[in-house]
Amino acid sequence: MTRSRQLVVSVFCGAMVLYAAAAFVGLRVSAQSQTESQTKDQTDAALIATGRNIFEQTAIYAPQNTSASVSCGNCHTAAGTAPTAAPMTRIIGRFPQFSARANRVITLQDRVRECFVRSENGSPLEDKSPVMLAVVAYIRSVSEAPLTPGTEVQKGLPSLPAATPDPAAGKLLYASQCASCHADNGAGIAPLFPPLWGQDSFNDGAGMHQVAKMAAFVKYNMPQTHPGSLTAQQAYDVAAYIHAQPRPAMNPAYAKY
Repeated sequence: MTRSRQLVVSVFCGAMVLYAAAAFVGLRVSAQSQTESQTKDQTDAALIATGRNIFEQTAIYAPQNTSASVSCGNCHTAAGTAPTAAPMTRIIGRFPQFSARANRVITLQDRVRECFVRSENGSPLEDKSPVMLAVVAYIRSVSEAPLTPGTEVQKGLPSLPAATPDPAAGKLLYASQCASCHADNGAGIAPLFPPLWGQDSFNDGAGMHQVAKMAAFVKYNMPQTHPGSLTAQQAYDVAAYIHAQPRPAMNPAYAKY
């Protein structure tokens, strides 16, 4: 074999070795990337599942941050997807937003904190706490879930026209329409039916302590067996009766939330 031919063969063999090495490295990188992606997907799925548990049974899965037997899912029903119960659908894109109650621009994490110190009568979560990360991950999963074409996204609770409530009429309605689930004394049957007043209920800083908001929720979501069966006036009446019952005072240290 001539010297020039030997050189060509050597160069060719060297190139093949380099190509094979590069291909091997590429396969390893690809396999590693795929493994890392699968691991991340599994981690995300676990975080979302934890967040859903907290959302659905807050007092059980986040007892260190709540003193009420009230869960996120009691107000945001169907795991945050019911269109008439302030759903989480497409909520991510609305933050940051101005909050009239806080008189400042708030993040989604701020909004979650508000719920914990008001509706759950608990303590504020840190942004990087395991509970906050899990809840936000779950809310994001619901917010970004695909929608059926033509689905109308509801923001907050549906509105009701103003009315003059009658708490006395509401007391009678409560006995006939609500007490079977929430008990005569409003204590509920946790975790299925939350307390509506008393020490285990939401505090007086919660949104549901506003008659108009509770009336809108009641009108479109209660009773669970026949939602929408009450008139707007009846919803106002029963909301006013519940509003008049005793409940915890919000911790003034958390007023900024």
